[in-house]
Amino acid sequence: MKDLTQGSVLSHVLFMAVPIFAGLIVVLLCGLVDLFFVAELGEAAIAGVGAAGNAGFLVSALTQVVGVGTLSAVSQAVGRGDRKDANFIFNQSLGLSVVCGGCTLVLGLVAARPYVNSVATDAATVEAGATYLVWFMPALALQFVIMPMSSALRAVGIVKPTMYVQVLTVLTNIILAPVLILGWGTGYALGVKGAGLASSLAVAIGVVALAAYFRKSDDYITFEPQRWRPQIGQWMRILNVGLPAGGEFAIMFVYMAAIYFALREFGAAAQASFSIGSRVLGLLQVPALAIALTAAPIVGQNFGAESIERVQEAVRQILIAATMVMVVATVLTQWQSESLLLGFTHDQATISEGALFLKMVSLNLVAQGIIFVCSSTFQGLGNTRPQLISSTVRLITYVIPTLWLSAQSGFRVEYIWYLSIGTTALQAMLSLWLMRRELRRRLVFSHGG
Repeated sequence: MKDLTQGSVLSHVLFMAVPIFAGLIVVLLCGLVDLFFVAELGEAAIAGVGAAGNAGFLVSALTQVVGVGTLSAVSQAVGRGDRKDANFIFNQSLGLSVVCGGCTLVLGLVAARPYVNSVATDAATVEAGATYLVWFMPALALQFVIMPMSSALRAVGIVKPTMYVQVLTVLTNIILAPVLILGWGTGYALGVKGAGLASSLAVAIGVVALAAYFRKSDDYITFEPQRWRPQIGQWMRILNVGLPAGGEFAIMFVYMAAIYFALREFGAAAQASFSIGSRVLGLLQVPALAIALTAAPIVGQNFGAESIERVQEAVRQILIAATMVMVVATVLTQWQSESLLLGFTHDQATISEGALFLKMVSLNLVAQGIIFVCSSTFQGLGNTRPQLISSTVRLITYVIPTLWLSAQSGFRVEYIWYLSIGTTALQAMLSLWLMRRELRRRLVFSHGG
């Protein structure tokens, strides 16, 4: 266990941000690897996998319910010096995650084709997306098992084991993807089915590896099977913090689905360019996101220890660092937008549309960095409802106008990106205001910190 209530805040940020960054990079690379090999199958396959992959946002919303609730409760227990409670809530989260994962797998398999049908009209795109999603669904369901383990480790300041497991998962996917998708070495190509299967097998290996770490380690938090039996009161403790955070990710799912819906009339090339461009943009956001994610355990432990000044200092330093990184990412994207896409497609129409997307939407990066930090701070404080409020405002101000504009004659793709820039800036300002209000309300202790 790493005590985040002592020592330099910035050193704690750097200590955790580097392995978190590496872990996030390899996770994104996992999706990019699939997309790289799927690109050999044509635009319809790219668009289908991209549209189906958006379902991952919805599952991420559900996994965040468990993950954020676990991280918040465990980090605050660590700050109080209550190891028994930290272990108890961690083991309760494992039971909850198994139930959620099982339900997600069943519902996902049933809803795969209807969902893809709702966001794509081209028959080849629908077929590719539905096939991929069915075989990718086990990977999404297994994320529920990984989430409480990785969240609990981050809550106690330990991030390297999760990074190692993520690297193992991606390396496995890199090896399996060309074999299963294109039939390298076997002569039996599974196409988009192979992409989903490669990811599912890789994640399964990651689950086994992370579970093995817990069984062999004698750390602050450990497996205690006798505490896995469901206790509704403890599940509600996790859900009270996790549900609003999950709602934020669910909103992102609706946000992305609305874009795919609005682009459907422009054909597979437009959806493919957005699919590739959004993944590239996600990769550029990783350094700032890694920095922002350190706020939750640092704020959580210091909030549990009732250290007002350290909470405030942590938020300030992390906010500055994330903003500086996002400024650099914005400059890079404006300068090399087309070059960032060349590794995934050689279709000039897709590159042109994708470059337009990157140049315009990269103007959101600084605001997005602020949103990341605010969201992580709310998690550490144990109240994620304010971030859900700001995300809901963005949803209302973006999705409704987007759907309305897409139904008008003369509708152009650029209108979607203009709306994105304005609504993301609005959400960032609202998140900052809500965070300052939450800090004033929560950082009040009887002995003054």
